[in-house]
Amino acid sequence: MDVRSQVSMVFHLDKCIGCHTCSIACKNVWTDRKGAEYMWWNNVETKPGTGYPTKWEDQDHYGGGWEASNGLVQLRTAGRYRGLTNIFHNPKLPVIDDYYEPWTYRYQDLFDAPAGDDQPTARAISMLTGKPMEITAGPNWDDDLGGSPLYAAKDPNLEAMSPAERAQLFEIERLVFFYLPRICNHCLNPACVASCPSGALYKRGEDGVVVLNQERCRAWRHCVSACPYKKSYFNWSTGKSEKCILCYPRLETGQAPACFHSCVGRIRYLGILLYDADRITELAGKSDTELVDAQRQLILDPHDPKVIAAARAGGMHDSVLEAAKKSPVYKFVKDWGLALPLHVEYRTMPMLFYVPPLLPVLGRAESGTYDTSTPDLFGALDQSRLPIEYLARLFAGGNVGKVRFALKKMMAVRYLRRQETVGDLKPEQIEAMLAEAALSRGEADEIYRLTSLPTFEERFVIPPSHREEAIAALDDPLEFKGAAGLGFREPPRRAL
Repeated sequence: MDVRSQVSMVFHLDKCIGCHTCSIACKNVWTDRKGAEYMWWNNVETKPGTGYPTKWEDQDHYGGGWEASNGLVQLRTAGRYRGLTNIFHNPKLPVIDDYYEPWTYRYQDLFDAPAGDDQPTARAISMLTGKPMEITAGPNWDDDLGGSPLYAAKDPNLEAMSPAERAQLFEIERLVFFYLPRICNHCLNPACVASCPSGALYKRGEDGVVVLNQERCRAWRHCVSACPYKKSYFNWSTGKSEKCILCYPRLETGQAPACFHSCVGRIRYLGILLYDADRITELAGKSDTELVDAQRQLILDPHDPKVIAAARAGGMHDSVLEAAKKSPVYKFVKDWGLALPLHVEYRTMPMLFYVPPLLPVLGRAESGTYDTSTPDLFGALDQSRLPIEYLARLFAGGNVGKVRFALKKMMAVRYLRRQETVGDLKPEQIEAMLAEAALSRGEADEIYRLTSLPTFEERFVIPPSHREEAIAALDDPLEFKGAAGLGFREPPRRAL
């Protein structure tokens, strides 16, 4: 048993309001500079939709992630030999039009315009060429189902539905959407790390954050094509790749990452998970529908004496073990089974988990009224405007049972709180719901507390990083004091 620690995350989609505050916080801190104008390390997509970059989930086109063959996993399009054959020409790379051409406005026109009857306007100017341009795309161009026939209807996840179901979904009374915030998943089995010919990408040993050494990066850009979530980017100005670093300079000082700290809906949770690194290869080779359970098997119980002993034997500090015991992520993922990984079938073992949203019920118009009643309380799950099969394609490798289990628990908690505050439901109904969702009243109260009323310290449990130990193994820690961050000690040189 090789016990390691991993900073992990949960996003509660039932609470996301799509305000994009997280995206702006990240943009202002990390990507507000030349060459990074088009990058959104944190972005918020509308689902159904094609996302950012366009149709990033279509791995038949982009070829990202891993594929299983006879219980073994290998990169789809990169690797030691296949990567060598196209190292100078990678046909799977997204182009700028798959993201969008970033722009600003020529505001000086507002001041220099001559007096006249017409209102002066500021023309859109490309941030890449400096020339006037027509805006045709953006990082969330399909926001709130804008242009549904062009974007929402082309969502690759809709392939799980029949043509009739897809046609019904876009009838006006069925229209529904939800928000999907995305950052780098800091995976346990990252395809970007495995694909890099230069060895510039690596996982930090103390917390599992995936980072990129830009001094070693040679701009082969295999990380961009290999990442199935398209969260590795190429900086056209420096000639280096970049990606989300989970604000590790903030983590090292006990602060939550910028996107977490700024989240208006308080949907984000962060904590430490312990996992068995020896079993990654074995469990990543499971079938798609088994992968959710396989990933949960990787996560170890921080209260288990055997796990604690193995972690200490590997040099893990007691403060990290204590943080793992208090981790909200462990509760959502392992204890309650509410949080699920995004596209687990890519086999990267992502460490960002999502609580699926409870979607509105499809009603019917009768006698001039819109009726949304269901024969039983759990009937709303089968009558929701977006089929569970769609959510299962997103969050469970097509395993409908995992999504249904999570939604049943959420509904049971919601109806229990309604019975306690409004009192319009029968106690026997609530008891039946709790029993069907395998939920006790105490556990339901705990889920309600951590979902609705958590303090800042309960949402973000950040252990001391002990960088003094990690750096001391390589160099003098005093040389690195105050030097953390994204940048260079020397100006980057191209074509090295």
